[in-house]
Amino acid sequence: MVITMQKKEKKKGHLGLLRQFLRGSFGYFIMAVIFAVLVSLSELINPKLIGITVDSVLGEESLSLPAPFVSLFESLGGAAYFREHLWVISLIIIAVAFLAVLCRYAFRMMNTKGAETLVETMRNQVFTHIERLPFSWHMKNNTGDIIQRCTSDIDMIKRFLSDQMTSMLRILLQIGLSMVFMFMIEPKLAIVALCSIPVIVIYSCIFRKFIAQGFEKCDENEGKLSAIVQENLTGVRVVRAFGREKFEKEKFDKQNTYYTGLWTRLMKLMTLFWTSGDLISGLQVLLIMVLGTVFCVRGSMTVGEFLTFVSYNSMLQWPVRMLGRIISEMSKAGISMERIAYIMDSETEHDKPDAVTPEMNRDIAFEHVSFSYDAMKPVDKKDENGEIERLPMVLKDVSFTVKAGSTIGILGGTGSGKSTLMYLLTRLYDLPAENGRITVGGVDIADMKAEWVRRNTAIVLQEPFLFSRSIADNIGIASKEQMTLSDIRVAAQIACLDETVENFAQGYNTFVGERGVTLSGGQKQRTAIARILTQGAPIMIFDDSLSAVDAETDAKIRSALRQNLGDSTVFLISHRISTLMHADQILVLDHGEAAEIGTHEELLAKGGIYKKIFDIQTAGVPELTEKEG
Repeated sequence: MVITMQKKEKKKGHLGLLRQFLRGSFGYFIMAVIFAVLVSLSELINPKLIGITVDSVLGEESLSLPAPFVSLFESLGGAAYFREHLWVISLIIIAVAFLAVLCRYAFRMMNTKGAETLVETMRNQVFTHIERLPFSWHMKNNTGDIIQRCTSDIDMIKRFLSDQMTSMLRILLQIGLSMVFMFMIEPKLAIVALCSIPVIVIYSCIFRKFIAQGFEKCDENEGKLSAIVQENLTGVRVVRAFGREKFEKEKFDKQNTYYTGLWTRLMKLMTLFWTSGDLISGLQVLLIMVLGTVFCVRGSMTVGEFLTFVSYNSMLQWPVRMLGRIISEMSKAGISMERIAYIMDSETEHDKPDAVTPEMNRDIAFEHVSFSYDAMKPVDKKDENGEIERLPMVLKDVSFTVKAGSTIGILGGTGSGKSTLMYLLTRLYDLPAENGRITVGGVDIADMKAEWVRRNTAIVLQEPFLFSRSIADNIGIASKEQMTLSDIRVAAQIACLDETVENFAQGYNTFVGERGVTLSGGQKQRTAIARILTQGAPIMIFDDSLSAVDAETDAKIRSALRQNLGDSTVFLISHRISTLMHADQILVLDHGEAAEIGTHEELLAKGGIYKKIFDIQTAGVPELTEKEG
């Protein structure tokens, strides 16, 4: 009972989502349906005209038409006139056929416009929704699979709506009218023709379940295949640098072979489905021809009626087969709709109703901050022995304050929580209320608008992302105002990038490949540093963003930053003591806990973790402090 209710709720949600997607294209589809109906009506006229011509014009049978049509026929001269002027009937048949062509053209035009408008609307809405989804959602979902949902699955829904659903009314009308006319001609033969319809519908419903399961597997594995391709194309330099081409090729071949096998099995199933339909349709046509001939010989049917009946029966084959196809294709569209609904039903980031936008150039305080990626809050669970244990926490009760306009260095081993602190500060992850709070000027950032927090917080990651644009575009992209080349060069000079760029043939117009693949690691990091300098944010975060540059360039950049960052509050994360030693205070993280905090001199005097790391890094490098100064 519960499962049934869940399925009903899911279907109701899918219909609501579909109505949302159809805004802007619904009118086109309605017009397409109207023209499709006109096509069916016009196609039903000519077989009747041919039958009348054979029986009542060339033959001596009386007209089997309603009284008004008989009166019209007689007023135009009757059978004698049309027998002498067969070209008139030919002209009428051609006119009806031409009308069908015009209606079919209008149907295609409206249907195509509706389909392309639908695709545009779906892509815009899905992409906009993805842009608003939290960072945690993107970390849980594979990029290749998301791309698959936004391309192939959307196209599947479009094809179903434009190719099948718009033809549904036309199909039902054509089946209904064909059967009416066939029953009017010969009821017994019409019953034989009718028997094939429920058979095709029933076996289509049976196949639908298996087709849905097969298509779902194919769709999921196409997403995995797309993910492999996407990772290899974006990481081509790493693949080649480590000579992993053979391994990646074998990995791709394995997934591609499995994916191909799934489609082969699905196509075998589809082949069985269509050939079964062909067999049933062929047997039905054969039976109609044999029985119709018998009826004609016995005199219960005229030749004209038999020709008309055969025409209607042949016209019946396509709608009935199409009805079976709609039933089978419905399963594919349903799977695609579920995959799109997964994205659209995912909760987007949202601010509190009374979210504020306070000044951000204030003191920043981390107050008893604890955090776990597993559950986003400390939740108890049972271990193998049934004992209550705590989920692993990345940060454990971390508290410290950063004065406005000062610089704080953060040091710690891999996995100690350095980057997590910055993700929480920029609200890429939201900190649960019971896990402490982060304030700027006494205002909890959870009470601020997320967009406001990020607009006033600039961050450079260890692996910065560069867009497929020119170096100038990548540097100026974060600025709120249009930047001139001279402004861009100022930021590049501070990041020690200007001289390097000037050596490029096209200078700042040099095109950066996908994800900055044409630049070295150090050049990408310096480009990213220049980018956040143009943002002019009151809070700046450098998350190990100098790891790919040499020590001399590191020192030059830090010296330039100290002179040009103005009143910005700076978070400087690094594994190098030399990068952090001039910070106003230094926080040392150890397994998610704030182990030490103080100035360079104070931490050395304590003789703790910081002192041990300093001794290791400066072994054989005397007078480091003087050199860095």
